[in-house]
Amino acid sequence: MKPHAANAFAIALITTLVLGGSAVSAGPLLERLKERRAAHAEARTGERGPAGREQPLENPYGDDKASQQTANRKVLRDVPYGSDAKQRMDIYLPPQTVGAAPAPVIFMVHGGAWRTGDKRMGRVVDNKTARWLPKGIVFVSINNRLLPDADPLDQVHDVAQALAFAQAQAASWGADPQQFVLMGHSAGAHLVALLAASPTLGNEAGAKPWLGTVALDSAALDVAPIMQRKHYKLYDPAFGTDPTFWRAVSPQQQLHAGAKPVLAVCSSRREESCEQARNFAAHAGQLNVRASVLAQDLSHGEINEQLGVPGSYTQAVEAFLGSLSPALGSRLR
Repeated sequence: MKPHAANAFAIALITTLVLGGSAVSAGPLLERLKERRAAHAEARTGERGPAGREQPLENPYGDDKASQQTANRKVLRDVPYGSDAKQRMDIYLPPQTVGAAPAPVIFMVHGGAWRTGDKRMGRVVDNKTARWLPKGIVFVSINNRLLPDADPLDQVHDVAQALAFAQAQAASWGADPQQFVLMGHSAGAHLVALLAASPTLGNEAGAKPWLGTVALDSAALDVAPIMQRKHYKLYDPAFGTDPTFWRAVSPQQQLHAGAKPVLAVCSSRREESCEQARNFAAHAGQLNVRASVLAQDLSHGEINEQLGVPGSYTQAVEAFLGSLSPALGSRLR
């Protein structure tokens, strides 16, 4: 049976069971379908564009693949920050950076269930760069090693290494190494939250302090409780069965006093995401760490895709960004 036919059959069967008065019997099937949808959403929304297809981002100007120019932006493509083929970043430069004050930087990590996704995908880049490049903000989008070759702890080491590299190169882009904001979606939100929480990960990689962190709809801010109850199977290859590892990759468990501010954006359509965000913020408050929750009536993918689209959601995120430093705030007015 083809995949679309199987999905149609499952939906028809659920409808028959529920309408026929057998809702109890349909329970396990509903749960399996819900899990399947969640797994597909987690794995795909970090790497697909608004129509569910890969979205081309650039029409190259000239033949230099490492540096592409469009009417509105220059992009430095596939800049290596490590020796692995996945350890690459794209740097989106705003127009007329020469002679201007050094630019702030938004440093973005894509999602995809720790096993897929890409730095160039439309939902990761398009609306954000359209919004922020004209405001004089540099946008960095990175790839990192993925499952099964690298577990989440390896992945966050990649993110820290990429951050340290980007800060070291910032001046050559007309950017300010002291004006970085971390941002990530889904699995990428977990990684930037973990880097923000840990007192050692950034230091070990040589990263300088950054301004704050925006975590876009992570449902894995406190890993141990997730793994100790019924959970989506996509978490098993990422987090395994070792409680010591769960603590090591849990942003809430690693959070320390003195951490920089965190904004946890969550989809109100995914209660587990907002529950994790609220618990993280409450724990942060106990440590005198500034953390706030922004719940949005958007899907998991839309939380990523719609950031940058004019409206109340983007304005709320920009209000947080602007509160982190006068230099960043002045760009967002």
